[in-house]
Amino acid sequence: MKQVAAFLDLIKFEHTIFALPFAYLGMALAANGLPTFAQFFWITIAMVAARTFGMSMNRLADRHIDARNPRTANRPIQAGRISVRTVVIGLVVSLLMLTLAAWQLHPLTLALLPGALLFLAGYAYTKRFTWLSHFVLGFTDGLAPMGAWAAIRGSLFTPQDLPAWLLLCAVTVWIGGFDLIYACQDTAFDRTERLHSIPARFGNAVALRLAKVCHAFTVVLLGAVGAWMGLGAPYWLALIVTAGLLVYEHSLVKPNDLSKVNVAFFNVNGYISVTVFAGALAGLYIRG
Repeated sequence: MKQVAAFLDLIKFEHTIFALPFAYLGMALAANGLPTFAQFFWITIAMVAARTFGMSMNRLADRHIDARNPRTANRPIQAGRISVRTVVIGLVVSLLMLTLAAWQLHPLTLALLPGALLFLAGYAYTKRFTWLSHFVLGFTDGLAPMGAWAAIRGSLFTPQDLPAWLLLCAVTVWIGGFDLIYACQDTAFDRTERLHSIPARFGNAVALRLAKVCHAFTVVLLGAVGAWMGLGAPYWLALIVTAGLLVYEHSLVKPNDLSKVNVAFFNVNGYISVTVFAGALAGLYIRG
């Protein structure tokens, strides 16, 4: 049980809340309401398994780098609370569950699975060669609502599938923006290790300004989703709340004061994802 608890701590299982509501958003919009229970169940399994696989790969790929970083040196692998073998087992189990879920959902989701795995497995290595790694992470998370949409509609390449692409773009810049904020903690370390990030390349001030731009685009793109789907007042109210939460998030961090990064990163973003999903669901219900 200690190894299971350490594994869940390693992958920060509780932070699945960031992306899961957006997967449900893609699901609900594609279904124009509530899907079948089977679809809901397998989308949930797919989302949890995908995040577990991606985080396991990230922790394995970065285990030696994390051991040298004072901020991450006490993570479960580095502190000896979990073995690499256990992490590999968790990775394999999550891959099998993701494959099973994709197979159960739709032939299209199964066909798209290799591409998703490429990003889930490859993201961790991007900071070794490009400072655009923040947006690769965002794109990888953005595949969640797109995959859920594909699972329900069985299509992605018709004009009616535009909301799926808007959600992909919205999540890409949302996640990319707050990863820019989070990465500001490691600017000095990344420069020492010759790792690539926007804070390391251009400085924290530039990174935080770019994060604001990303989050402005997030609101615009989510607004486009609401307009296309005709979601009405509940969604627009949720979007106003979301914009306010993003403004609050940025008020917590300054280039020379990152003491409240964890509040911005872990708390506020969880509220945002739940708020957007709840607003969309209410909008779909009222629209009928």
